This record gives sequence, structure tokens and C-alpha cells, in this order.
Amino acid sequence: MKIKNVICAQGKTGFFFDDQKAIKAGAGHDGAFYTGQPMTEGFTAVRQAGESISVLFILENGAVAHGDCAAVQYSGAAGRDPLFLAKDFIPLIEKEIAPMYIGREITSFKELADLVDKTKSPSTGKIYHTAIRYGVTQACLDAVAKSQSKLMAQVVAEEYGTTVSDTMIPIFTQSGDDRYANADKMIMKGAQVLPHALFNHVEEKTGLKGEKIEAYIEWLRNRILQFKPFESYNPVIHIDVYGTLGLVFDNDFKKIADYIAGLEKIAIPFALRVEGPVDMGEKEAQIEGLRIIREELEKMGSKAEIVADEWCNTLEDIKDFTLRKAGHMIQIKTPDLGGINNSIEAVIFCKENNIGAYLGGTCNETNRSAEVCAHVAMATNPVQYLAKPGMGVDEGYMLIFNEMQRILALKNVL
Repeated sequence: MKIKNVICAQGKTGFFFDDQKAIKAGAGHDGAFYTGQPMTEGFTAVRQAGESISVLFILENGAVAHGDCAAVQYSGAAGRDPLFLAKDFIPLIEKEIAPMYIGREITSFKELADLVDKTKSPSTGKIYHTAIRYGVTQACLDAVAKSQSKLMAQVVAEEYGTTVSDTMIPIFTQSGDDRYANADKMIMKGAQVLPHALFNHVEEKTGLKGEKIEAYIEWLRNRILQFKPFESYNPVIHIDVYGTLGLVFDNDFKKIADYIAGLEKIAIPFALRVEGPVDMGEKEAQIEGLRIIREELEKMGSKAEIVADEWCNTLEDIKDFTLRKAGHMIQIKTPDLGGINNSIEAVIFCKENNIGAYLGGTCNETNRSAEVCAHVAMATNPVQYLAKPGMGVDEGYMLIFNEMQRILALKNVL
């Protein structure tokens, strides 16, 4: 079967593009808006509407395979590709990407994915924007699955030598700034990992001594114990602190480890993960900082885990962080890796090297990218998979939960 045509459709994402640099510098809040001037190239406001591009493959039999190009909320930060706006990139896809696929025989996912993921743009001499590679490779996977009358998860498992999971992957839900009301939703739904909590500002959210996080962990622990939906409910508490502990403790790794160990005690009886304790401003320093914090935690016998995120953007980055044991878990932020083939390989690499694989992403994705990545999760079996898009809990959790349930229902039938 061949691909007859490639069509683009402009879309919106489930959240926003936020200028992380401006937020860290103290941009104010006014309702859903941030106030002040943007500081990252390409932004026209500190917060602006997220955009996506649907890439639609029209197949010979009339079926349509598709994926969504999307970029992370904090585009342009921590070494990432620049802001992704549909009007800028639809012409590029139509001119340079579509001709790669129109008239091409649908072979393997790996072969189709490599066309866009490993090719340099003739107009720029660089590999394509991560968002383009992300969406086009989703369409490639869907095309192969449709041509073979298989689930996307089955295609991944067959090509990469894995097994489609017989159970759902634990879902990690994210609250955004509404960390209290949204935590209640997570508890009610029985989310297995929660709540993310978005501690991205020292004075407003973390506390000058970290006291606001401590108070929140205590509240959350008590809330879970009070309202747990079933007796065996035992979620992992996973918070993202966006490097603010480095600011609070002046990047003193021993003090940061001591603080995290203190949070671990507050969280009992629930396990604790802390994502992004420091942001050292560049990759090598970030690896070293997370490696030392992990070592310090292990020296004191702490079971708290730290999660790498910033400066760990590509498959090669993930391999470097993993081999240096820079953290207990690596977030594989799917849009940052470009082609979803890279996310598949990243999960497999982490598992082979005894590092926790967190198949993540961003609130700023779409329903389509979330569902395709659910197939990647079910085929590769990471420790957890992010409920996405959005920060409202209900919508992202529903999308992921329902897609994984469909995979379970169909995998032994197709």
C-alpha cells in the first residue's frame, strides 16, 4: 500500500506556550495571563496560545493516518527548539516533507520514521524542528498499523522486540497551578502518580526556605489518606520543582538532598519523587548536579527519587544522563525527542540500564499525540506515562486511560 497524499491542518494544543525565562525572572500573574515582557525569542507574550499541525497521510485504500506536530510548553528554553507556530511551519511541511512520502510504499515504521527524523532540511541544512519530526512519525506509525490491520502498539512491539503490556501503565497526572482542587480530582479517579504541582517560582510557590512545598506535601498526604477511593490506593507523590531548590539552597547539593529526604518523611506512607531539583544552565553541569544529589540521597539511606528533565532533551542526552546515573528516573519528554522512534529507543535504553523510564511529554500537546504515545507506552512498558494534554486532570486522564483500555481490549483480537 502506498501513501497517495499528505495534507496539513492547523490546530490548537491543550495548553499554552509559556516563556520560562520571563517566568523565572518574575513575570506577574493576572488571571490566566502572565504580565510583563517576553524574554525568549519568538514569543510575543509571556503566555500565548499553543499551536499544532495535524499531518494527514491519505492512503491508497482511502484510509487516513495522522499525527500531530506539537512542541512543549516551555519552548525555546533549556536548549530546546524555538517556538512552533503553525503559519511558519505548514509551508515547510508542504514543500519539503510531503514529497518524501507521497507515492512511497508503506514498509516498516522504522524506515518511514527515519525519512523525516534523520534528514536535514535543504533550506536550512539542519534537522527538522522537533515538533515536525514528532507529528510526522506519529502519522508514519499510524500508516503502518492501518496498512497491516494492527494496533500501533503491536507494530512497535514487533519492530523493537518488545511485548505489549497486559496491564495499564501507571498514569501520572499534572495539576498546573490549581494544585489543591486538581489533586482532589486525581485522588477521586485513583491516579497512580500525582500531582506534578508546578512549583516553578520561589517566592510564590516553593517558599524562600522550601516551606511552601513542605506544607503542600503534608496537606496532600492527609488528603489522600482521608479520601482514598479504595483501601489499597497507594499512589506515588511526584512533584516538579523546576530548579527552584537550586535557587533556595544556592545549588548546595548536600542541602538539597537533606531537604528532599525531609520531604520524603513528610510524605510517608507514600513514596516521593522530585523532578528537576536544580537547573544548572547547561547539560554537563546538570548531569553532575543530579548525579551528586542522587549519591547524597543514597548515602543517607533515602528512598526518595529524583527525576531528570531540563537539559535532557534528545535521545543522546537521555543516554548520557542514564549512563552517568544523573537521577533515579529520566523524563522522556516525547516532543523534545523529535521522532517517536527516539522515544521508543529511549525507554528501552533506560530499562536496559536500570534507570526509571518516565514517558512524559507536555501539557501543550494534543489528543492525537497523547493517544499515539499511549501505544508507545503500552508497547515499551515505562514506569509511568503522563496524562496529557492540558492541566485540568479530567481530560488528559480520560484520553490516556481510555486509549490504554482499548489497546487491552483489542490486542488479543487483532
